[in-house]
Amino acid sequence: MNNMQKIEISSPVRVEWWRGAVIYQIYPRSFVDSNGDGVGDLPGITQRLDYVASLGVDAIWLSPFFTSPMRDFGYDVADYCGVDPIFGTLDDFDALVGRAHDLGLKVIIDQVYSHSSDQHAWFGESRASRDNPKADWYVWADPKPDGSPPNNWQSVFGGPAWTWDARRGQYYMHNFLREQPQMNVHNPDVQDALLGVAKFWLDRGVDGFRVDAINFAMHDPELRDNPPAPCGTGIRTRPFDFQLKVHNQSHRDIPQFIQRIRDLTDQYPGRFTVAEVGGAEPEREMKAFTAGDTHFNSAYGFDFLYAEKLTPALVRKALEKWPAVEGTGWPSWAFSNHDAPRWISRWATADAHDAYARMAMLLFLCLRGNAIIWQGEELGLSQVDIPFDRLQDPEAIANWPLTLSRDGTRTPMPWAVQSEHGGFSPVEPWLPVGTANLARAVDRQEQDRLSLLNLTRKYIALRNAHPELRIGACKVLRADEKCLVLERSLGDQSILCLFNLSGRSVEWPAEAGAGGTEIETVNGATVGELPPYGAVLIGR
Repeated sequence: MNNMQKIEISSPVRVEWWRGAVIYQIYPRSFVDSNGDGVGDLPGITQRLDYVASLGVDAIWLSPFFTSPMRDFGYDVADYCGVDPIFGTLDDFDALVGRAHDLGLKVIIDQVYSHSSDQHAWFGESRASRDNPKADWYVWADPKPDGSPPNNWQSVFGGPAWTWDARRGQYYMHNFLREQPQMNVHNPDVQDALLGVAKFWLDRGVDGFRVDAINFAMHDPELRDNPPAPCGTGIRTRPFDFQLKVHNQSHRDIPQFIQRIRDLTDQYPGRFTVAEVGGAEPEREMKAFTAGDTHFNSAYGFDFLYAEKLTPALVRKALEKWPAVEGTGWPSWAFSNHDAPRWISRWATADAHDAYARMAMLLFLCLRGNAIIWQGEELGLSQVDIPFDRLQDPEAIANWPLTLSRDGTRTPMPWAVQSEHGGFSPVEPWLPVGTANLARAVDRQEQDRLSLLNLTRKYIALRNAHPELRIGACKVLRADEKCLVLERSLGDQSILCLFNLSGRSVEWPAEAGAGGTEIETVNGATVGELPPYGAVLIGR
């Protein structure tokens, strides 16, 4: 596509609270440790909700806090309606929701519907025999005549997606760890049980769900082999990388289950649902999972999460996927999260850390869609290099040293620069804070008017003050090698958003013209000039 060609993305008609919202993701293990055991918890989050509210965000998203043996740190759920003691109690959760609502914050929680922990009572019953009431609640299959697994499916974390169980004399399936057996979501009884879980949390006052790995929720019942993947340019670190995942995930019946979830959430006005969708064809699935008014409200893929470089072309391509045509869902964006390495470490050089962070944060908050800020991004936290003997991430341990550890982005929040562990905990935390991140602690940045923390507050306030930025139409006027120009508009109001994503000055783009009023400038940019990592918003 010609760089000068305009891409128009119209604004929606309806405006719900979540449309254009800024959502702050909290990883409970790493936010605040209130009881001195080195692990964050729900009371700790509640203590710091005033800080989160001060950012100006609309909602928080809590990563799993459910009862779990923690083989995958909460994404292996042993009780969907319980709080793991390491995080607190149900009363602590209720107190968190109450305090959040008092502060005007919505509360979104994770739901994990594709698999449970092997310690879940459902799996315990299912594996006991082939004829018990829950025998078909998980994916079981007989071995091949030679005793080998039923097919060639591979797990994300390495090795076959099948584990032998002597109780039933069968294999059970797991797309992730062997301790995370795959639920048979084709089974209506399983769907009913999962909807019962959702209702439990809706009745406790949650405002929505982020649904984990939803495209893994159903498999091919015929158990056909996956075909081999063509050779690519990347390094293959796992057997999973050698296959096209066409039969172990992304089944055509998943949208029907999503409709049932939506039917439930619609009984609770104002609730919001967003799906995580990865894989080889995320665009197709995200559209199917958010189609019309009968599916999820929003979805996010991995457009930015693992990108080695942020380019104008990447932004243009991501925005192109979500034209606001009838029946198309609403996008959500994340630059980093609990699984993906921090964007500042992927995209910025060490000498340009602060300048790049200012530009990228403003760009992020100018995109059409919801903005999901991963805890610490507002501080400019970088990826921490975790030594092997401190690794917690099972995937990183299994595939060392070729798989980037997820631990490096999950390190504790630094609250106080003079505290040994950053004010996160009075004792050695479960992961190190990181020296560079300690220097970016909240208390230090609070005192600096031009810190990224205070600029993030300013940018969110700017977004909230201008409906053009929150819900308006979007045109990509330029996306060349260095320069990105967006036009956000609503009614007769418009804002030009100009960004120089390079370390060199660029010529003022002709598309921007002259005139207008400066609304915001970054890194010395002015109307007519875009210095390195400069950005300027112009109202018209």
